[in-house]
Amino acid sequence: MKGRYYPAILLTAVIVLSSGCRDKADSFKAAYPDWAVDAVWYQIFPERFANGDRGNDPKIEDTIGSWPFDYESAWAIVPWTSDWYRLQPWEEANGRGFYFNAQRRRYGGDLQGIMDKLDYLQELGVTALYLNPVFESPSLHKYDGSSFHHIDNNFGPDPEEDLQLMASEKADDPGTWTWTAADRLFLELIEEVHRRDMKIIIDGVFNHTGIEFWAFRDIVEKQQASEYLDWYNILAFDDPATEENEFDYACWYGARTLPEIRELGEDLVGPAKDYIFHSVRRWMDPNGDGDPSDGIDGWRLDVAEMVPIPFWEEFSSYVRDINPEAFLMGEVWWEDWTNNVMFNARDYIGPQCFDAVMNYRFGDAAYQFFVNRELKITAEEMIDKLLFVEREYHPAYLHSLPNYFDSHDTERLATVAVNPDNYIDHFGNYSHEQKLDPRKPTEDEYAVVKTLLAFQMLYRGAPAVYYGTETGMWGLDDPDERKPMIWEDLEYEDESAMPDGSERKPDTVAFNREFFEYLKTLIHFRRAHPVISRGDVAFVDVESGAERFAFTRSYEGETLYVVFNDHTEAARYEPSLVLGEKMLGEGQLEGTELSLPAKSFAVYRTGT
Repeated sequence: MKGRYYPAILLTAVIVLSSGCRDKADSFKAAYPDWAVDAVWYQIFPERFANGDRGNDPKIEDTIGSWPFDYESAWAIVPWTSDWYRLQPWEEANGRGFYFNAQRRRYGGDLQGIMDKLDYLQELGVTALYLNPVFESPSLHKYDGSSFHHIDNNFGPDPEEDLQLMASEKADDPGTWTWTAADRLFLELIEEVHRRDMKIIIDGVFNHTGIEFWAFRDIVEKQQASEYLDWYNILAFDDPATEENEFDYACWYGARTLPEIRELGEDLVGPAKDYIFHSVRRWMDPNGDGDPSDGIDGWRLDVAEMVPIPFWEEFSSYVRDINPEAFLMGEVWWEDWTNNVMFNARDYIGPQCFDAVMNYRFGDAAYQFFVNRELKITAEEMIDKLLFVEREYHPAYLHSLPNYFDSHDTERLATVAVNPDNYIDHFGNYSHEQKLDPRKPTEDEYAVVKTLLAFQMLYRGAPAVYYGTETGMWGLDDPDERKPMIWEDLEYEDESAMPDGSERKPDTVAFNREFFEYLKTLIHFRRAHPVISRGDVAFVDVESGAERFAFTRSYEGETLYVVFNDHTEAARYEPSLVLGEKMLGEGQLEGTELSLPAKSFAVYRTGT
């Protein structure tokens, strides 16, 4: 029986716009850089990717200003290859549990580590890197910046000298800014990335700073006398006549380490915005010669929906004046986390604002079909979810929209397969929900992950890979998704400890070469066939209630037929199109009938 047919979204669709960054004419044209359409993204969490220089490893004093504010207990760099949940002797000595100690931990990842692994990333086939925050900060995650114009001193080769250089500046005067050793190494990293014909963007966290940020520290020290009072919403000052510290301020979601930059109407307060813009130019055109080729290729903008859109419009214009080929990706995510409602981000995507948002809605829909068991949806329902999202965004931007399964903010993809019947980013960690299983996936569960990756690589939009996915890494939500990267030349302890101090069956931790080669094959196939990255999508042969679906990718006279069978049994049917050569995957074409093994996919050319 032939199934439903879902036509490709028409590029001539008229979109009615009410507000935001998008043009109000139906002659809407995309402004994103062409390279973003063909991008295969790879996200790096720098502190946990690779320790290339042990001489710059953080010391306890480098963590001052970060939660949990314990600078007195014994402390040391944690061995890269140690059992993740097992407390080190100095951690056991403080009498606190895993989740307290996990935030004190540092493993020593740095820029040299990223430099050392560029050949590895090039072999995998990724074309664009997204780095979580790299600016000076006391935390492991760096979302609490102490500065936006300097790279973290512990990411570079001379931490002590860098601190002295930074102390010699007047931070709000760009004329006094110096280039630290960490700054210069970052510029070398940019050069090496570009030499490999790859792109690199970094996190811009412009909704808030950390409590060690230079302007905020001045307020803490001088209170009402500080020249930077206008930068933040100060709710109360300390009364020196009392023992209590009454100092209070507005902060992101109540997190005291993240004071929010003050908004003025629909903009950020002027002096703070000026500082942000000067910092942006520093990293996009480092030598100031008007040629942006020595700078980063764009920004990922943190918690973008919490910053007024008019600011982002001006930010976008400023960035594109520096580099018209820059890529801007906003984090516009949860509208209602409790009820699993993600923002319709259409007001943020367009030529006057961002080129894209992180498309977690793709991952959510795919999880519900490919992973869930009791809450499993049909192929029809998944397709409806995907097309609903695509109808909300302008079709001109769909091909450059980065499709996400996981990131530094979610449980890892492999762990999703172990714990079905949840919504994306709703796992929490073992301390929140002890029914969750932190173990290594089985072979069958890894097979589910492989199918998801195939769908991500073959569908419309730019695939986004979180570091370590290609090695088979697993982990629950924060902090477990931020484990040290698994490298092939290192020997790791088995994971047998549990976060509550109990023991479980040991799991072997090792680089999964077969898994790496699988993802590498998918990525290189995508890159070798522009029809995959640039082609239109039309769903075909979707039977009502079935666990099998197909879609075509069409571009410049070429059409591919992509089919997935998620059933636990083999599927046999007659495709609605004439199929030719099989290009990838499993399956057997016998005459006009196609036979697909259980839990498999295939890609065919169409025609004879």
